[in-house]
Amino acid sequence: MSSFTLPDGLPMVHLPSDSQVVYCGIAVHAGTRHEAPDQHGLAHLCEHLMFKGTARRTARRIINDIEGLGGELNAFTNKEDTVYYCAIRREHLRRAVDVLCDIVFNSTFPQHEVEKEREVVCDEIDSYEDSPAELIYDEFENILFQGHPLGHNILGTAEGVRRYDTAHARRFTQQWYRPENSVFFLSGGGNIKLPPFTPLITPSPFPLPASSFHLPPSALTTPIVRHRGTHQAHVIMGTVAFAADDPRRWALYLLNNILGGPAMNSVLNLTLRERHALVYTVDSSMTSYSDTGIWTLYFGCDPADVRPCIRLVRRELDKLMHKPLSAARLSSAKQQLQGQLAIACENREQYVIDFARTILHTGKPRTLHTVMDHVQSVTPADIMQTAQLLFAHERMLTLVYTA
Repeated sequence: MSSFTLPDGLPMVHLPSDSQVVYCGIAVHAGTRHEAPDQHGLAHLCEHLMFKGTARRTARRIINDIEGLGGELNAFTNKEDTVYYCAIRREHLRRAVDVLCDIVFNSTFPQHEVEKEREVVCDEIDSYEDSPAELIYDEFENILFQGHPLGHNILGTAEGVRRYDTAHARRFTQQWYRPENSVFFLSGGGNIKLPPFTPLITPSPFPLPASSFHLPPSALTTPIVRHRGTHQAHVIMGTVAFAADDPRRWALYLLNNILGGPAMNSVLNLTLRERHALVYTVDSSMTSYSDTGIWTLYFGCDPADVRPCIRLVRRELDKLMHKPLSAARLSSAKQQLQGQLAIACENREQYVIDFARTILHTGKPRTLHTVMDHVQSVTPADIMQTAQLLFAHERMLTLVYTA
């Protein structure tokens, strides 16, 4: 890896590769949590609007300048960042860099384009609200974070989005879309030699107050039930977890994969689906933010099976809290996760995006080798202590969507 800072203050990180394909982009420290109370959904709308014209390019030219060369141009918004990226043959790298910097730092947000894109986003919101398996995650996080911007859904509401105009987009991007609040990333292009840089890490606004997670006891002992007229019941259980720089997150990373990772031999899949045939889908996930984190498990089942499923889940969580993993079981779990990580890193595009986002938020690179070392260092005691901390009955929140 090599890195440097451009004269305008934009940090750049390069992962060398001899591939004919270059993956590059700009990660901006601007996401849902950066929105003021009257800006809900604006970060995501701005992501859409970045492709709608600059002082030098029309919306059509932005698309053609990359896709006309056989490349791909895309973007996504998260709770703490927005990422713009493209894949292109390396001989066209200069064009890709120019287009990305142009749309991220020079977009003009023409009002007629804003009006059209607002409706596109509203259609996206309507589609999303028809998917309870996705919607339940947002409601869960909003309950857990008690209305803090970190708990807001990324899309916002149709009512809110329809009132945004050019001025709103300009104010938001002028505040957050600055070179020193971003990272340019690149994978490919040969072995470019770059001097070192130190990114400026901008603190997230709206810090979480100390009392953010003091939910009413009833919310933690009794499932919250929403009657949404769904044929299938959707259930999410979880709790507040660890921030991105918390060393305890590595034990949770491994524990999460044991419980509900993508493999068919995950504990929850074996218990709920293979042994008892109660669910089709069950998984768990963890997300680390700059100052906190979240761990959840989700399953969908027949409404009549909600309670049996929760009891079975609770049984497995209790086992991990009170019985340490054997050395053989832990070794097998580490080998599985490390294999999954190695395979995932073959997706160069996703790897370089994750790499850049880590630098954006922590100022430090995190390589596959580093992650492997962290996973390997986890002990049975680490696993049990993490389970005892996070899976205690009084910490777990449960939300149910049903008929």
